[in-house]
Amino acid sequence: MKWIHCLMVAGCLSSAYVSAEELSLEQALQRAYVADFRIGEKAHLVTAARGLLDEVAANGGWRTELNSFVGLTSAVDGGFYENGTSSCTAGTDCVVRDDLYDFDSLSLWFNTQFAIIKPLYTFGKIENYTEAAENNIVIKQADVELQRQNTRYDVSRAYYGYLTARDVRYLMKDSTKRLNSALELVTEWLEEENGQATESDKYALTAGVALLARYESEAAALEKVALGGLKILTGVGLENELTVIDRRITPVDLPPATLKKLKDLAIKHRPEMKQVDAGLKARRALLAASRADAKPNIYAGVGGSLSYSPGRDSIDNPHVYDPFNHVAATPVIGLQWSFSGGIRDAKVKQAQAELDALISKASFARNGIPYQVEESFIQVHATFEQVQQMKQASINARRWMIASYTDFEAGLSEAEKIITAFQAYVLAHSGYLRIVNDYNMNTVKLKNLTGDATLAHMKDVTVNNLPEIVK
Repeated sequence: MKWIHCLMVAGCLSSAYVSAEELSLEQALQRAYVADFRIGEKAHLVTAARGLLDEVAANGGWRTELNSFVGLTSAVDGGFYENGTSSCTAGTDCVVRDDLYDFDSLSLWFNTQFAIIKPLYTFGKIENYTEAAENNIVIKQADVELQRQNTRYDVSRAYYGYLTARDVRYLMKDSTKRLNSALELVTEWLEEENGQATESDKYALTAGVALLARYESEAAALEKVALGGLKILTGVGLENELTVIDRRITPVDLPPATLKKLKDLAIKHRPEMKQVDAGLKARRALLAASRADAKPNIYAGVGGSLSYSPGRDSIDNPHVYDPFNHVAATPVIGLQWSFSGGIRDAKVKQAQAELDALISKASFARNGIPYQVEESFIQVHATFEQVQQMKQASINARRWMIASYTDFEAGLSEAEKIITAFQAYVLAHSGYLRIVNDYNMNTVKLKNLTGDATLAHMKDVTVNNLPEIVK
């Protein structure tokens, strides 16, 4: 029975392990692209834009208009003349009956009017509205791209933030362990009264341990918050386990493209530029369509009506129209024209003003986007340099800390010096971790600002010739 229990426990542990997600940054991004409801919302708006295009296209197809009703009318027997006769003899008095409003009895009245028509020529209305609808789809698709960029930034911030907070917590934990060892050594020296330590050394070390505990608690809280955000963004769920593949935060590769190439990429690939170009085309098409609204629509089709009242005799005289009993249908070619000069002129003015506003916005975008790229490019390279400097500072501060700790254990150094060395190391290494996080996020931002372009394949510039990059 004991071995069965062991197998059950092992099975439970195995199930728990399988249910836990372990993701790299790229895997987390792919999960988030599917799970983020904000992207789904933008995608649905693309579908709605396609529906608008279908609606515009349908206006150029066959259209059926149908009006049908059932009503009541007076029942009428007989023909056109008095006493219900259908004809009169020459030479006699032919008096037309006048009992239209004598409702002695009622009859049902079935009536149907229909028209089946298709536009032949609309003077550019359908073509221009179609072009506007097509470019509206491009604008909505660019919104999806923009949201994907925002999602990538959020996931990267949560991922790198989690790694940074975890590494800071490890740093504080390791430093606390070392300070506690020093504190135990000082306590032992004080108890032995060998003169190698003083009460002030003990107080200094105790204060250092407390400060490290405070920062460790802060880092642990940030770690949990970042991991929770990553769970939500990737769709794992707060109640489920999630681990990341990376064991520590490391700086990503420096984007190897020149500033000029990045600016060109941004102008070409930025979703905002796609939106501006599509918006200009759409606005011009809408302006043309608004002007075309002043012109008629030429159409062809079939029109007719059916009417039947069983309680009334039909009048089959070709000169008399009987609205209650008849059948009529004919092919037609028509001209449909709606006059609303003041409204049309107002719509044209609105379309022209919106086009002019978009032209101004496009001009600003073509100047502002390169500046955004240049600003981000400078920040990436500045933080890259800071990463290198802080890495050396961290390495040297760690060497200082280890040497001071060794000297302290040998009784060659005071507690004040080891506290100073520990403080320098903690500040240097935590600063290094934070600047790595900033640098990684700056590279993500630069990638977004260049329109999601893949930078890794551009090998014309490398880190080795970094001073020649800015041209």
